[in-house]
Amino acid sequence: MVYILIFISAIFVNNIVLSQFLGICPFLGVSKKIDTALGMGAAVTFVLTLATVVTYLLQKLLTLWHIEFLQTILFILVIATLVQMIEIILKKISPSLYQALGVFLPLITTNCCILGVAILVANGTNKLPMGIEHNLLSGVLFAFATAIGFSLALVLFAGIREQLEMSKIPETMKGTPIALLTAGLLAMAFMGFSGVV
Repeated sequence: MVYILIFISAIFVNNIVLSQFLGICPFLGVSKKIDTALGMGAAVTFVLTLATVVTYLLQKLLTLWHIEFLQTILFILVIATLVQMIEIILKKISPSLYQALGVFLPLITTNCCILGVAILVANGTNKLPMGIEHNLLSGVLFAFATAIGFSLALVLFAGIREQLEMSKIPETMKGTPIALLTAGLLAMAFMGFSGVV
């Protein structure tokens, strides 16, 4: 039951994009088509989950050696390495998805969502429901659920943007203005989940 609360909380109540506003760059940039959004969501899910495991264990070593000040630099290096692995794998397995993601795949390296969640979990400051211990299992579950929440927001936003392309919109609202307005409305919709967990 406790882990279900973590899962629901990270996806809906504390959605990383819509309530904490981390990862906005790929949220706005890759959300024009559902296929691209699904690919980006899968890549972020893989990188975020794996990065959380590695950075959590790395943080234990940093704490043991009393060199916690190197946390951000080392975490960025770990995330960059994982993104390079994803890029190589996607290039071989799915060249079309690799082309569709284009410049946004390397941007996962600097995606503040991934670095932010890794730091939150490593420091034990992630928002867990009351009474849940901060450990590797809860941290990895939190990271995985956060990535699912990111993917959900990305796919929902992409679906809405695809519909907006077929709608009659005033010329001054086309493109970025309507995207930002839609993102705000989506964030307000997700605010309705606050207080659930």
